[in-house]
Amino acid sequence: MAFIRKMLILVLLPVTISCDGLKNDNKELATRILTDKTLDSVYAKAADLLKKGFSAGDGYPQVWIRDLNTFIETSCDVYDTQIIRQNLLTFFNLQQSDNEILDGFVLKGHVTWDDPNIYTSPWDTMHVGFKNTVETDQETSLIQAIGKYINKTGDRSVLEETIAGFTVRERLEMAIDFLLKNRYSEKYGLLTGATTQDWGDVQVEGGAVVDIDDKTHWSIDIYDNAMFVIALGNMIDFSKTNQEKLRWKNLREKVAKNIRVNLWDDKLCKYIPHLYIKDSPFPAGFLENKICFHGGTAIAIEAGLLSKKEILLVNEQMLMNVKLSGAQSIGLTIFPPYPDGIIKDSNTLKPYIYQNGGDWTWFGGRMIQQLIANGYVKEAYEEIRPMIDRVIGNNKFYEWYGINGKPNGSGDFRGEAGVIAKAVVMLRTWAEANK
Repeated sequence: MAFIRKMLILVLLPVTISCDGLKNDNKELATRILTDKTLDSVYAKAADLLKKGFSAGDGYPQVWIRDLNTFIETSCDVYDTQIIRQNLLTFFNLQQSDNEILDGFVLKGHVTWDDPNIYTSPWDTMHVGFKNTVETDQETSLIQAIGKYINKTGDRSVLEETIAGFTVRERLEMAIDFLLKNRYSEKYGLLTGATTQDWGDVQVEGGAVVDIDDKTHWSIDIYDNAMFVIALGNMIDFSKTNQEKLRWKNLREKVAKNIRVNLWDDKLCKYIPHLYIKDSPFPAGFLENKICFHGGTAIAIEAGLLSKKEILLVNEQMLMNVKLSGAQSIGLTIFPPYPDGIIKDSNTLKPYIYQNGGDWTWFGGRMIQQLIANGYVKEAYEEIRPMIDRVIGNNKFYEWYGINGKPNGSGDFRGEAGVIAKAVVMLRTWAEANK
């Protein structure tokens, strides 16, 4: 609390900076960015990886929509956009009868993992799908990916593509209707999901682990709902009529307001980890609100839910958490991690392991993007450096890192490659405009 009060005082103090001084500082920073050859090297390495396909990584042969959504922009720069378009349309071919969107797909006969839930569709005889049902980001990820594809290619005709009698635009509306019917709390006006760690897809009770079961504790978190706000912004853009635009605009404003009322802790300047629909899976004495969710906070900034002062404050919190944990970057998922023994699936969710405090550039890179987008370019450049250095040192993109920097998980992880590549482009674009 003392740290947060200090930061609030610093932010609110009047500061006088001459225009000439600001221009000179910007010019110096722009020169540093433009002459930093490591940025070029890592971008080239990311582009080379994304030229090779769409699977999430060498440990994930499937095409995942939550991953594709984070590297599709760079893919559009280096890959055949017609093939990218077809990959996006495959998700609609596999849209289920209840209108839900799956996590991803593989060719039939290529299921190499133990999954009791394999999905099929009469509209696609080549692929099978899968879904980690504890999450609520599949529909919103696809909507965002379509938006990014259109922005990069100008191909709005994809919205009019007809699949099994419905256009893509109609199918996206049907996907939102699935969320409002099956994953929406009327009481809070927000999306629900299983209790996971921030953006993670492993429920804390164990049980079916990545699937809803009788052990699931339903809750509301910032990640799922910030993703929804972004997707609703896309839906406004996709609309053909003013009536459609108004529907999505009103819903977007309602969800954004409800996030602020129900999830934002104004005193601590952070989002609470979970708002429980019924009860918590944790012991009564456990103070879950001491935990900061870094990934969901980054997505909330992307959704426009925080002011510039609040962005600076939460970034400082992330930096402090990195220092306290010993991690290398703001990709640190959460801090402090959930303590050992409180999570039922103890093998993958021990402190600082995987989603319980691992260091994930996949989300840290998105925070870098948002710092740039909101004018904190100096901070972004300084905070991306350990991420850049890791890629160069390992000569590979990895899924996540231990707090000691040791690479873990899937190699050739396209999510990391995509978010870093986009951040580098954003840094370069700013530097060219300010040199």
